[in-house]
Amino acid sequence: MEPQRGERVFCRPCWGWEFFELANPGLTPVATLCRASGAGNPRASDYWRSPLLVNLLDTSFESLGAWQTRRTFFGRTAQGVGLAALVSLLNPASLSAASSKWTGVIQPRHHAPKVKRVIWLTMAGGPSHLDLWDHKPALAKLDGEPMPDSFTKGQQLAQLQGERLVCFGPQTTFRRYGKCGAHFTELFPYVGAVADDLCLIRSMTTDAINHDPAHTFMNTGSQLLGRPAMGSWVTYGLGSEAEDLPGFVVLVSHGQGRSPQPIAARQWSAGFLPGRFQGVQLRGRGDPVLYLPNPPGVSRAQQGDVVEAVRALNSQHDAVVDDPEIATRIAQYEMAFQMQASVPELMDLGGEPASVRTRYGCTPGDGSFASNCLLARRLAERGVRFIQLYHRDWDHHSQLREELPLKAWETDQACAALLTDLKERGLFEDTLIVWAGEFGRTPMSQSNKGTVGRDHHNRGFSIWLSGGAVKRGISYGATDELGYAAVENVVTVHDLHATMLHLLGIDHLRFSHKFQGLDARLTGVEGAQVMKGILA
Repeated sequence: MEPQRGERVFCRPCWGWEFFELANPGLTPVATLCRASGAGNPRASDYWRSPLLVNLLDTSFESLGAWQTRRTFFGRTAQGVGLAALVSLLNPASLSAASSKWTGVIQPRHHAPKVKRVIWLTMAGGPSHLDLWDHKPALAKLDGEPMPDSFTKGQQLAQLQGERLVCFGPQTTFRRYGKCGAHFTELFPYVGAVADDLCLIRSMTTDAINHDPAHTFMNTGSQLLGRPAMGSWVTYGLGSEAEDLPGFVVLVSHGQGRSPQPIAARQWSAGFLPGRFQGVQLRGRGDPVLYLPNPPGVSRAQQGDVVEAVRALNSQHDAVVDDPEIATRIAQYEMAFQMQASVPELMDLGGEPASVRTRYGCTPGDGSFASNCLLARRLAERGVRFIQLYHRDWDHHSQLREELPLKAWETDQACAALLTDLKERGLFEDTLIVWAGEFGRTPMSQSNKGTVGRDHHNRGFSIWLSGGAVKRGISYGATDELGYAAVENVVTVHDLHATMLHLLGIDHLRFSHKFQGLDARLTGVEGAQVMKGILA
């Protein structure tokens, strides 16, 4: 909408307040005259006319003008240059992400990358490797017998401390899959069909033995709170190819069964990195992002005016205080504005062919793990760098026999569909897919929580990787004969992170951020190793 004659407006070309005039009174108001600058026929879009913005800009710039710090004085000696730059920032075209698009601190990459993106499938709660991936005939033979002290003496236990420790054999049937002969549970027939694409790691370990610290360690490389999530590290280092979506996106689901344990939003926090690198959670039901749609009666053009004005104020404030969080605020306002258009289109699975939805086993809008896997593929297509899915309810202290098959059923088909879909769309070769819990489960039974289950366990468990950058159809590492501890090609969380960064073209030893006087790294200081034995 064009301003009306005599209306007070803010003129961007001359950066001042004007009363709008018609260059040719009586004619269609398409030509305007800026009296202060003498510029003829600037565009009507060069004027802000919203009363809210007029009041906001008027009071804000007056208050900014009253600041007279030493920093302000020297900053204003270059006011002409600064205002010229600010005017260029306020071009309407600058509402695209290009003006503030983050391209990463690692320029160029430390070495040639093998993958462009990561899809991390988190099975929250700690899936039982002994009933899913790591078949132990010796444990089956000892079922019901006391657990040998040679395995557990002096070892950390979670909820079995002081309890009588009894061996608990596998509770599912195992079978062979694929040309590689991968041996895992028959609860995963769909994943079994793509077994030749899996790199099964049976020697994973972690330092933490309870859920929240273990999630924190798996996500950030530290059990201390306030550290950046791995997705934040990756987008900080490399940026993202997505134009109108965040570089780090999180999707959370839970199925049937027990009440799910909460997943704290700090698991995808940016920690001590600038806030623009934190993960953004998209909800599978209802509004994908709360408060993202415009309020009733507010048009997209009006919202664009607000975003543009707020960015102008933030930019001027940043010139005074030089705060990186203000740059984050500017970028996030822009991203939110773009997401108002991009997220509804992204989340609309109705446009996917029925055959694709059937392959995943999902119904649009159901918020299921299957729908989130399909969304992960759509996010990958749009250039999102790090995509993390959480599926909760794997914490089987009890009811293992009853509920483990249910969790497998909720995830099996979708995991396989994701790999197949990525292949068909040419995305598999440059994507790293990780399936992992925060820890595993004990070879000993737990009976103090109801029907029999397994306790938390951190000394050995299983995960799998897939994608074009890792060897396919192999098993890497091993646990002892009872599945208690990793004994061959032992893999730490830091090793896993180092390998992920390596495949993205990052040397983990050269990737750090100064924090509290230290060069902090995702992989810590303990001596992480890239798993060269699994690299394709």
